[in-house]
Formats: sequence, structure tokens, C-alpha cells
Amino acid sequence: MSDNGSGFWAKLKRPSIKYSLLTLLSVGFVSGVFFWGGFNTAMEATNTLEFCIGCHEMKDNVYQEYKKTIHYSNRTGVRAYCSDCHVPKDWTHKMMRKIQASRELYGKVMGTIDTREKFEAKRLELATSEWARMKASDSRECRNCHSFTAMDIEKQKARASKMHKIGQEDKQTCIDCHKGIAHSKPQNMPEDEEEEGDATF
Repeated sequence: MSDNGSGFWAKLKRPSIKYSLLTLLSVGFVSGVFFWGGFNTAMEATNTLEFCIGCHEMKDNVYQEYKKTIHYSNRTGVRAYCSDCHVPKDWTHKMMRKIQASRELYGKVMGTIDTREKFEAKRLELATSEWARMKASDSRECRNCHSFTAMDIEKQKARASKMHKIGQEDKQTCIDCHKGIAHSKPQNMPEDEEEEGDATF
């Protein structure tokens, strides 16, 4: 099919008769700013604690466990929220994580963990998936607050100091030892998954 210059694409390529190029660029720029601002605001709204515990599946289960941990209440008054541990900070990884998390909407609609019993039955699967994600990223979100280079290992308790030295030597990542740091571990974990490093440090 030949294009005689009057087709749809040809019209898009032609300059506008009514509006100057500067006007079109300005409108496009302003529209882009509004779109990006709205999109970013919506994305950040999904990182709030209120959003995360907006469904009873989270509020009644993992949120109640999290409130009993050092990440919720501690001597320094610094609180780590859900997104601090589960959502990357940089834009590319954040978007990838948001796309992955959209599967949870399907689970919500289908009621896969809408009761305590269903949640506990799936806890090991959910936890294993999250631990694998954290290990694959070298515990990136943990390292936003904790890093070996910033630690003064000599000021830590003897057991923590020893384990962190071993972890550094063995090129381990945070989640290798700290699986029960913010939520209860699944009761049906395989024996080889039981770690001694789950206590707070």
C-alpha cells in the first residue's frame, strides 16, 4: 500500500498549521511533568505503611509480628517501614519490584491468604520467595541502613562480632543469617534452613 502523503503517519510528521513548534513542545513538556509527577506520587503512595497494611491479610499477620521487633521500636527511635526492606530505592529496581508485586493483586482477588490458616499454610512459600529475592540483590535494602564497612564490629556483642567476621570472610549477605529479623519464621522450615543468626544485633 503506497503512502501518497495524506495518510495518518504523514499527517503526524507534518508540522501543525495552527500551532507553533514552541507551543507544541511547551505543551508536551508541561504534560510530561504533570504525568511524571502524578505517576511518581502514585508510586510513592504505595510505599507508605498505611498502604502496606491497608488489607487485613498484612495488618492481621506480618504487621503484628513486625511491631514486636527492633525494626519497629528501638533505643534510637529510627523505624524501618515495609518499603524500606521490600522496595528498592533506585528507580529501575523499584519499577521491577512494583511489577513483580502486582501479582499480589491476583492473590488478593482470589483470597489465597485471606484467613490466618491460609496465610500460615503459604508462609514458607512466601518467605522463601522473598528471601531468594533479597539474596539475589545481595540484601540491597538491608544495606541501605546496615553495611559491613560502616560497622564497628569490635563494639558489637561477642557473638554478633564473631558471626559478622565469619560472614565477611565467607562473602555472605544479610539474609543468609537474619531470616527471622522482622517477621516470624515459618514453622515448617526444613532443618537445614534453621540459622543461629536470627537474633537482633
